[in-house]
Amino acid sequence: MAEKRGTWRTLIMVISLGILIAVELFGVALASGWALAGLFELGPIVGYILMALFSGLAAYAMLAFMRRVIKFEHIGERS
Repeated sequence: MAEKRGTWRTLIMVISLGILIAVELFGVALASGWALAGLFELGPIVGYILMALFSGLAAYAMLAFMRRVIKFEHIGERS
């Protein structure tokens, strides 16, 4: 029973961690694209392209991070 409770707590913690880090990564990605486009006066279209590019990198980083967390925490494995 204690293992099951610990597993649920771990799962909730991993989901919360994923949401927090995803929001931070995508916030930085969008802000970076906007700031670089504004700094170099590249225009709105290039700004949107940079935001999309950085968001793609953030999504890849988030996926890689969550895979490592799930592997480390042993979520989904049956005992």
